[in-house]
Amino acid sequence: MSEHEIELSVNGRRQVVRVPARRLLSDCLRHDLAFTSTHVGCEQGTCGACTVLVDGAPMRSCLLPAVTVDGCEITTAEGCRAPDGGLGRVQRALVRCQGVQCGFCTPGMVVSIVAFLRECPRPSPEQARDAVAGVLCRCTGYQDLVAAVLHAARPDGGASG
Repeated sequence: MSEHEIELSVNGRRQVVRVPARRLLSDCLRHDLAFTSTHVGCEQGTCGACTVLVDGAPMRSCLLPAVTVDGCEITTAEGCRAPDGGLGRVQRALVRCQGVQCGFCTPGMVVSIVAFLRECPRPSPEQARDAVAGVLCRCTGYQDLVAAVLHAARPDGGASG
């Protein structure tokens, strides 16, 4: 089996890794590079737990061969932290609004919401519902997730109350 050397920027850090041609990005991130926030659920691109940002766009990492993202910038949930290393505004909003229960979908939710808020910084409740609809959560029923999106979108980034 042939291997390919690829170079990625993961959460702002340059990474060079050798991968088999069929290695999926989700497996490369988790197993080769130890970015374990990327969860693998359905392995069919349906559940969204594996969502990462590829050059800023949310994508299902369980569907992407790692070799296809050679040279790209990848952002995982680890990369959505605050500059001081603490929880980022979306992560704080999820905690505050109780949008985290079992936590399996949370990394996919975090990166999906971060990407959404870049495109739509002041969403309506309907837009917030659409933002989280692509990641399956079997615990929260989505109301708390929608509340978290709206909380993170507040002008103060949800820092107060």
